[in-house]
Amino acid sequence: MLWRIILATLLPGLVATAQQPSARPNQADAKSAPALALASSAFKPNATIPSLYTADGKDISPPLMWANLPDGTQSLVLVCDDPDALRGAWVHWVVYNISPKLAGLRAGVVRKEEIADQLKQGLNSWEKLGYNGPAPPPGQPHRYAFKLHALDVVLDLPGGAGCDRVMRAASGHILAKTSLTGTYGRAP
Repeated sequence: MLWRIILATLLPGLVATAQQPSARPNQADAKSAPALALASSAFKPNATIPSLYTADGKDISPPLMWANLPDGTQSLVLVCDDPDALRGAWVHWVVYNISPKLAGLRAGVVRKEEIADQLKQGLNSWEKLGYNGPAPPPGQPHRYAFKLHALDVVLDLPGGAGCDRVMRAASGHILAKTSLTGTYGRAP
């Protein structure tokens, strides 16, 4: 209940915009359960991501918190990408096998393949492990989407897997998903 109050205060309307896939036959009425929600204390939806969390700052991952995991959640997958990149979606961060016991991630997650509680990080589009923040070319700001997926399995993947591999393994196991988008730009 406290997380709903915090999320409602920080991000009005977030719960209403979270995406839930259609109910599975073995799920209770998904419409009566609150939607999966994702928020950050560093920025509001569609607002500017502070430079601390970008290549122009300390390039550390922002703090994230979530709530309303669906029943049966065994793990979470988090992907951050830039859909405005010139070559198509550019992946900035891949985190998987996040324990459903966690309510979020603190700022500055270390760049290691495996962290406590089976949490693993994959390779981003730079083929580097962990988070690499926004670094758009000068001009129009880019959007950065943090996408959270609740899964009914723990993925049988080693640390360092790429985004495509993680999402293929997650396919068919997504109970709910949501996203939080921030923006960042550099002056021309």
